[in-house]
Amino acid sequence: MDPYEFLNISQNPDGSLNRPILPISPPTDGEESATDSSVLSKDVPLNQAHNTWLRLFLPKSHPAGKLPIILYVHGGGFILLSAASSIFHDSCFLRAANIPALIVSLDYRLAPEHRLPAAYDDAVDALLWLRDQAQSIDTGTSDPWLRDHADFSRCFIMGTSAGGNIAYNLALRSLDLHVEPLRIAGLILSQPYFGGVERTESEARSVDNRTLPLAVIDVMWELSLPTGADRDHEYCNPLPTIAKAKGLPRCLVKGFVGDPLLDRMREFAKALEREGVSVATLMEDEGFHGIEFFSPEKAAAMVAEFKSFIYY
Repeated sequence: MDPYEFLNISQNPDGSLNRPILPISPPTDGEESATDSSVLSKDVPLNQAHNTWLRLFLPKSHPAGKLPIILYVHGGGFILLSAASSIFHDSCFLRAANIPALIVSLDYRLAPEHRLPAAYDDAVDALLWLRDQAQSIDTGTSDPWLRDHADFSRCFIMGTSAGGNIAYNLALRSLDLHVEPLRIAGLILSQPYFGGVERTESEARSVDNRTLPLAVIDVMWELSLPTGADRDHEYCNPLPTIAKAKGLPRCLVKGFVGDPLLDRMREFAKALEREGVSVATLMEDEGFHGIEFFSPEKAAAMVAEFKSFIYY
């Protein structure tokens, strides 16, 4: 199979991509009168030099007290989609309303125009933006949603697929950052996208996988890793450098048996545990990569699992 045809992309002579036009959703712009009756959303700039931004989601009603913060990183193989893509907008809406939480969804630079570690750098920008919001509470210059509704002592870094990879690498970088008074309370990795040169059993049997065929996995790494790097680069294969993970907060790793990345996720979770990280590993027998975007029942069940992890 042709992975470019599968993804509906083509590469230009300068290395940039032509990408498919996929549905996007606008924010409510924080308007109380918005049609969306349960969650408000708005966009705020992050790094104007990189054209990055954040989409904030605030449930209009929630239990007394301030809300945990979820810094969310979307998927798309590092090369596709956006925080405005309808599938990610809708999933953030669902999570904000039902966890409940104040969600900060990152729109990061895409490869191959901006190969890794560009997305990791953008994620650090987002984390430091949250730190700055926490530090500016007393001066009255913080965003009013965060000032009035956010519990800065309960910040969770969450990512889906490639976003899970970015979330993990952000968590690693956070160990060397001063983010106080922001506190990272946990890491939620949903079907995190890792790889390696040597095929795992779950990868080897995924040649014709319905959502993530093996050729697609390979071409997304080819387009996103630094030029000349192979799939054992630490951005792709975290196991050789897993000792860096010592000191991470508790972590949830969520996956499905029908996912080609299943073996990678299991190996990764076990390696984290060996480094002393508290890990909750949830692998379902039924499901495939990205199933929550096709099954409302699976999406709701995952929200319940994330809620239990956050409000443990």
